[in-house]
Amino acid sequence: MKFNFLSDNLKNILISSFGAALCIFFIAYLNSLDQSNVWLIPAFGASLVLVMAVHDSPLAKPRNVFFGHVLSASAGVFIFYLIGESSISIALGVGLAIMAMMLTNTVHPPAGGNPIIAILGAKTFEFVIMPVAIGASFIVIFALIYNKIWKRS
Repeated sequence: MKFNFLSDNLKNILISSFGAALCIFFIAYLNSLDQSNVWLIPAFGASLVLVMAVHDSPLAKPRNVFFGHVLSASAGVFIFYLIGESSISIALGVGLAIMAMMLTNTVHPPAGGNPIIAILGAKTFEFVIMPVAIGASFIVIFALIYNKIWKRS
């Protein structure tokens, strides 16, 4: 009986790890093809931990992944436009992102890094669309299909 648990657990670990690696490979590959657009942000790696390893978590719901990233990136860009880059702007950006995610019930912890990226990178609202919204959509669609193939809810 213990052997079956280990076997099932190992299978889940391998499926989750491979899926995350495959998804981030596609995003990284797209990033390497199009140097004019950034496809890859660090928060996507953390999102893949949730959608692959704990896909049944409320934090890994498609709406949380998508809107968490979009709202957080928007918060960072908004604060950057208001006061530029500073320690206080980073703090306000992250705080505003958390507030927006909590108010909309779309908390997605990896998205908390997006305001920092937006403020330090002096990003415009285009950043919210590309890479954030498009990349988050890619992750959500990939995870839904991949987890369906492996019959994981």
